[in-house]
Amino acid sequence: MTDGGQDNELAALEKVLLDKSADPVDLPFSLLKAITGNFSEDNKIGRGGFGAVYKGVLPSGHTIAVKKLFEQFEILDKNFACEIACLVGVKHKNTVRFLGYCSETQHVMRLYEGRSVWADVRQRLLCFEYLPKGCLADYLSDASCRLQWTTCYQIIKGICEGIHYLHQQRIIHMDLNPQNVLLDNNMVPRIADFGLSRRLSGSQSRAITDHKLGTMGHMAPEFLNNGEITFKTDIYNLGVIIMKILMGHKESSSVKEAVESWTDMFGTSNNHTSLEQVKACAKIGIECTNYYPGNRPATWFIIRGILGDVGISNWSITGDVGTSTEGQISIASKLADELKLMDGSAVTPSKLPPSTLEVEQDDGKLSQERKRKASNVSVASRVMSILHDKLLEASG
Repeated sequence: MTDGGQDNELAALEKVLLDKSADPVDLPFSLLKAITGNFSEDNKIGRGGFGAVYKGVLPSGHTIAVKKLFEQFEILDKNFACEIACLVGVKHKNTVRFLGYCSETQHVMRLYEGRSVWADVRQRLLCFEYLPKGCLADYLSDASCRLQWTTCYQIIKGICEGIHYLHQQRIIHMDLNPQNVLLDNNMVPRIADFGLSRRLSGSQSRAITDHKLGTMGHMAPEFLNNGEITFKTDIYNLGVIIMKILMGHKESSSVKEAVESWTDMFGTSNNHTSLEQVKACAKIGIECTNYYPGNRPATWFIIRGILGDVGISNWSITGDVGTSTEGQISIASKLADELKLMDGSAVTPSKLPPSTLEVEQDDGKLSQERKRKASNVSVASRVMSILHDKLLEASG
């Protein structure tokens, strides 16, 4: 039984759930406690580094996901407010929908040094749409759950488009991994868990932190070594996910083996399009995990590469394309006719944006080193980053 106030709050939550244009709502702790069965173990559907996720069932029968942050973590109100502000502005088909939040202080009894004492406990919770297919990690950890290529391609493409959207909003996710990619009923990926996200200001291109939090095996080298955060940090995470999807459940030990495995799966169907998609994703995945952030491709280039719009599919995974400047310029000239700017106009070498070799601002001025690179590095160097030596070593 609910009182009148809680009925109104439930109605507001239902509205947000059904109306994708509605803004998230502030919810009382008592309501979230009620719909999750007092956060019962039976309703627990996940657990991360900062909190547990519970299934919340509304009186209408609709289900939502309620993330309850752990009490032992000291989370400043300012940080929590920043996370909410970030989530409120995120609305895309490849990001999980944010429905509501709660931040309340509860006066509760706690055991302290063998005695029961009253304590003020800050409860912080986040509410999201419930996605019944679980997370991508579930499908990568079990060989029996290997996905068909059409589904894998849809997932890779969707994650790339989601990250592209976030970067357009100046948001760096910071913890992109298979557990934080949820799947809806149609296996469409939704990027979730923005707990470590950073939003950069319009003039800011990087940040430095002493708190190196994230998922081991997915964190970019420059973040692990120096605490450096840029948009290319997410690109590294993205590359790891792409390679995990391609390689499956430890069935392949190299990119070449992964491509051969998919080729065998296609069998005699002569599915040329799918094979070219696999090759394109493999090359993009490797380039995204380049050790040097400046050599990782930007999101728009990744999407065009995966779609086959930049001629990637014409290159052999094991073939030697040459490393001389003349050879790279020749190939880049061919690509220049195929590349299009976001507004659809043709791209010439002089028009190509500094994508895979990002030129970062430093107090409004380029450093001498960046100036040198900006003036000396050809279009070929930017475009041909997808054929870095690492690709040849990994797939040769």
